Amino acid sequence: MGAQAESARRPGRPGADTPAVPEEDVVLLRGLDAFAELGYDRASARELARRLGVSHNFINDRYGSKAAFWRAVVDAAMGAQLALMPPVDPTADDAEQVRQFISGLYRTSVVTPQLGRIFVDEFGRDTERLDYVYERYIAPVLKGVMASIERLVATGRMASVPLDVLFFAIMGPISGMVEVPLARRLGRSDDASPEQLSDTAEALATLVINGLLATGRGAGNGRASAG
Repeated sequence: MGAQAESARRPGRPGADTPAVPEEDVVLLRGLDAFAELGYDRASARELARRLGVSHNFINDRYGSKAAFWRAVVDAAMGAQLALMPPVDPTADDAEQVRQFISGLYRTSVVTPQLGRIFVDEFGRDTERLDYVYERYIAPVLKGVMASIERLVATGRMASVPLDVLFFAIMGPISGMVEVPLARRLGRSDDASPEQLSDTAEALATLVINGLLATGRGAGNGRASAG
């Protein structure tokens, strides 16, 4: 009976005398919160286990390593966020397509603000985790809008700027959606409704696209390129 029960346990599951392992979505959400608060390096295996409510060997047994668990956490959160991205109207003008894309990024960023904190921490570190985020998410997401941007540049409607400048021009304002404590100090309502947050996303997107289309000022050296 004991051997049979042991063989029926899932990998990473504690023994029969320990609490049941939380559901997978709960584990991943708690991991998201932990990595967002502590950063990767300070989120030790012991501290993660404590916050997940699992045994100390759960992460290695279930995911293989802390790095693999981090990737699983990011994949789950990014997958959920990207699934909510509204489609861009392919019949719209290129400038409107870019605006719709940026607005969608901003609106969906409020779903998982923890991701913003994780990425800010990772963007300053030259690691395999940054390679993972760039290759799996940043490059593909940018690729979806680069054709419109390149046509705008080619027709002189948008300034030609390096890709890094373009990226940070678009992504920087996400802090205006996810840094809620600061936003409240700057006047945002404590109970901002989904409609108000959507209006904020639209306002930020409009500011960004208007800035990108202001070709008479601050043009850079070299066309933005997804490659």
